[in-house]
Amino acid sequence: MDNWKNKKTDALIDALLKLKTKGEARQFLRDLLTEKELIEFGNRWKAAQMLNEKIAYKEIEKETGLSSRTIARIQNWLKKGMGGYKLMLKKLNHHHRNSPIGSGLR
Repeated sequence: MDNWKNKKTDALIDALLKLKTKGEARQFLRDLLTEKELIEFGNRWKAAQMLNEKIAYKEIEKETGLSSRTIARIQNWLKKGMGGYKLMLKKLNHHHRNSPIGSGLR
């Protein structure tokens, strides 16, 4: 069993699954994480999206402020990870294609 798969992380995942709105997620994540951590996670997610669009590392570095090493790590997880990045990219891409303009969480 991986060290990160335990009762504590399961409880965190259960809590995340209960969030219903962007506002709820914002409140919970801001209490859970520091501002710096939230920004870092946002930049990593942006990098994953840009890598998925085949955007060059240099442009990703400029947009996100992430190091090429971090971007390479994200690329590795995107290609050979547990499939979480691909799952969310697929879900969000499907959602955006099937949603009318201007809809979604506010």
